[in-house]
Amino acid sequence: MWIKPVDNFSDGPQPVDKEAWATPIAAVVALTVGGFVLVVAAALTNTDPAGRLLISLGAIGLWIIAGLAAYQRPRLWIDAGALSMKRLTGVRTYRRDEIVRIKLVRYPRLGRRVPMLEIDVVRAGDTEDRLIIFGRWDLGTDPQDVYDTLERHGLVPPER
Repeated sequence: MWIKPVDNFSDGPQPVDKEAWATPIAAVVALTVGGFVLVVAAALTNTDPAGRLLISLGAIGLWIIAGLAAYQRPRLWIDAGALSMKRLTGVRTYRRDEIVRIKLVRYPRLGRRVPMLEIDVVRAGDTEDRLIIFGRWDLGTDPQDVYDTLERHGLVPPER
């Protein structure tokens, strides 16, 4: 017998079966710590001004990537039968009828084929579709697992 967990807080039940994917928080912390390590390395490099500048730029780059990854958490989630994603410009939610195609594609990268999740969406009233691509970094897990979950929730439209 399977028991579904129920969350009964005073402000109403919360959705306990919400699926969400994001860059792992450990990766965000590692990027932040790496930035501090590079700042220390830049401070210790007192004989090479050009090297100090490049190391400092590397630290700033790591902090920018960490900040963007932390801001966009969660990156993709299923919410009330719709697919939502957080971008730099805000949260976008797409209903089932706005999802044209969800496909798992393997791209060659560094001598091997890496899976990427491609999502084609068309907003109601728009004439052109938008392609959104998620990789392992964005999702924090294998894109195949995310595809399987989206398929289980009925968000993957049938092939045309």
